[in-house]
Amino acid sequence: MSDITTSETMKFSEKYRFAIVLIMAAFIMQIPYLSIPLKWFESYFHEMSHGLAALATGGSIVSIQLFPNGAGLCTTRGGSSFVISFFGYAGASLWGMIIYRVAAMHQRMAQLFSGIIALVIIITMVFWLADWLTFVILSVLLTIVLLKFKLKNLNYFQWLLQIIAAVVLLNSVKSPLYLIDGRMLGDGASLAQLTLIPEIIWVAIWCALGMLAIWTLMKTKI
Repeated sequence: MSDITTSETMKFSEKYRFAIVLIMAAFIMQIPYLSIPLKWFESYFHEMSHGLAALATGGSIVSIQLFPNGAGLCTTRGGSSFVISFFGYAGASLWGMIIYRVAAMHQRMAQLFSGIIALVIIITMVFWLADWLTFVILSVLLTIVLLKFKLKNLNYFQWLLQIIAAVVLLNSVKSPLYLIDGRMLGDGASLAQLTLIPEIIWVAIWCALGMLAIWTLMKTKI
């Protein structure tokens, strides 16, 4: 009887895994100290998206800076100002979806992809580090990503990666809303100046992209 119950529980957790992970991520985001490193992940992927957009459009990354409160700054040179400004929030949604999908495929895939993320963090620390505070924050993120070498059960690591991805996705919906403060600062203001399209429209687009990523993962039930 207990075997049947266990089997049914496993089927339930697998069927609704993304919803469970999303709820767990939303809960963790409310815990002051525990949520801080996860905010740093979202900020890092946001700033790296700016940087990768600069590289993809012929520009370069000057430096990446992260702050304890979850804010960040990517200084670039050259490239397309429009693409660079747009892909901060849009890129975070994409990162979150990719990380979750890859982690859900297989435990070994989650392990391999974590190695890629670790390599990107190391490259950032070597070439684009802005200051020692950023070094400390990136060191914390690198330590979390490298937990795969300490956790004997890769299933736990798979869950960890998926929770990180879910936090990134939730923040990709929530973070753009902070731009609606009347100060006309940030990516939305930059795009408004470049395109004459109001900042609120860009905020709505970024929130919609984040929700679309979440809805897509919910529909695929992985």
